[in-house]
Amino acid sequence: MTQPATPAQQDAPMPAAKSVPGQGGPRRPRGLRLDVRNLSLLGVLAVLVAVGGVTRPDEFLATSNLQLVLTQASVIGVVTVGMTFVITGGGIDLSVGAIVALASVWATTVATQEFGFAGILFTAVIVGVGCGLVNGLLIAYGRMVPFIATLAMLASARGLALQITDGKTQIVTVDSVLDLGIRDAFILGIPPLVLVFAAVTVIGWLVLGRTTFGRRTVAVGGNAEAARLAGIDVRRQRLYLYLLSGLCCGIAAFMLIVLAGSGQNTNGNLYELDAIAAAIIGGTLLTGGRGTIVGSVLGVLVFTTITNIFALNNLESAVQQIAKGAIIVAAVLVQHRSLRGSGEG
Repeated sequence: MTQPATPAQQDAPMPAAKSVPGQGGPRRPRGLRLDVRNLSLLGVLAVLVAVGGVTRPDEFLATSNLQLVLTQASVIGVVTVGMTFVITGGGIDLSVGAIVALASVWATTVATQEFGFAGILFTAVIVGVGCGLVNGLLIAYGRMVPFIATLAMLASARGLALQITDGKTQIVTVDSVLDLGIRDAFILGIPPLVLVFAAVTVIGWLVLGRTTFGRRTVAVGGNAEAARLAGIDVRRQRLYLYLLSGLCCGIAAFMLIVLAGSGQNTNGNLYELDAIAAAIIGGTLLTGGRGTIVGSVLGVLVFTTITNIFALNNLESAVQQIAKGAIIVAAVLVQHRSLRGSGEG
């Protein structure tokens, strides 16, 4: 019979893991894998910039065009930050585009505009947070599948946005809101919306990677039952994640109002797909438990740059969508292979 371990043997440190021949060798640290992925995305972005510079040097490299690219990336970028948290926590949010539309039209009604800048901003944010609250309650406490709950919100929010506008564009007449979109409002040549995007990105990066909230998000996404046994209130954490996603949608809705100078029920069309795609190619694991704000932002910049290059070269939008689809498929395959190689998949 096997002899019981002595106290000295029980306290002895475990030996370091060794690579096993024929089984993939030593595992790379997770941080190193993410850094390699981010560097790869930076390389892709550099190639795209070179392509744009070669095909349309005068237009693409113009300061005004680069400002436009960053501004367009800012709106979907803020939504993507919220989406990254949700996916990292093991959820999904298909309603972000519809929430942006609903918040933008609710904030640009005649009654709301009477309250000026503060009224528009407050309404956009509170509508976004309200929708996120409904999603969170249904998923966390109603135990609905995230896909179904957010799909229902997508349909409901789109329908309500259409009812509010009656299919018409609502023009913004508040000068203090419109002034944020003009060149005179730029700070050191940087559009205000880009600064907002940068602030949201930094805050998201700090929260996800440097706070207890971020660690709980990763734990819930990785293994909800283990997180519960560790003392984490899983339902409350999931509620917070959808509240955060709704907040980001409200901010994005206000940014879109500034950018377009109006509110429309068609705003935010396909934002959910763009946000999910940007997060995935950035390194966020679709099944939860791993997320990176920096990678998601780089994914947004890659997609926005592709769109800009295609537009400048008068290429069909269908080809653009095919290119985006190919990038998403390649990113998922690389992600899956990386997980298998590291022993996580």
